[in-house]
Formats: sequence, C-alpha cells, structure tokens
Amino acid sequence: MGRFNYAFQNYDSTRHVRSSLREKDISHKHAREVASAVLGLSVEKARDYLRAVIHKDRAVAFKRYKNQVGHRSDPGMMAGRYPQKTANEFIKLLDNLESNAEYRGMDLERLKIINVTVHKGVKVERFIPRAMGRATPKNNILTHVEMVGREV
Repeated sequence: MGRFNYAFQNYDSTRHVRSSLREKDISHKHAREVASAVLGLSVEKARDYLRAVIHKDRAVAFKRYKNQVGHRSDPGMMAGRYPQKTANEFIKLLDNLESNAEYRGMDLERLKIINVTVHKGVKVERFIPRAMGRATPKNNILTHVEMVGREV
C-alpha cells in the first residue's frame, strides 16, 4: 500500500496523536455514524461505549442513514442500530491511538478524540454466476477511517 495523507488539518506533533484504518471491509455508512458517536469522548469512554454496542446494551444513533431503521429505547434516540463489526474495528483503532500516545509520552487519562474522518475506499468488483449464463454484480466498497486525539 502506498503513502497516504491525513484529512486533519493543522496537525501539531507535540499536541496531537493520530491513527488510521485503511481499506477495511466495514460499512462506510455505519462507520460514519459510529464516528459521530465517539467524537468528543475520551478514549476510555469511547471504548466502553463501543463494547456496550457490541453487547447490544447501547445503540448507535443513526442521524443521516436512517431510512427504514427502527427506533431504540436509549434515551434521546430515535433511529439506531448495533453495528458490531464496525465497533470491533473502531476498538482496534482506539487501541492503536492509545499506543501511539503512550509512545509519545502523553497522559492517557487526558486523551480526548477531537476528529474522526471516514472515507470510501476502493471498490472491489466481483460477480455471482446465475442461471442461463447470466451474472449478478457483487460490489464491495472498502472504508478508510482516521482518528486524531489531543491531550486535554
């Protein structure tokens, strides 16, 4: 894989720490909603929230991609889901962010997530053979996620 640039502007290596996931097989729509849910949280609070999503104790509020999404009983939430696969990948990303901060000598208790960016990646095009010589396309869009934390 080649070099890439981060979307976060005004990065200062003394105050910020960052990590990224590249070309992961997760839904970019779910990743966008999880990113907006963990933005502004500390690393420990975000990890606890994502573990609760995996165990289906708390839901992720769907604000943009909410057509045909059922209501959840969490307070203040209308449409929501439990994107477990995406939450697992975000926990790995949080672990990477935390280890990068530890390497830089930052205080992990005061580390706060200030930016999470989700982009669509490459499109993997395949097909499913069908009856009578026909075929159905089976496309898969990979996802890039970038996370930036700052010691508050």
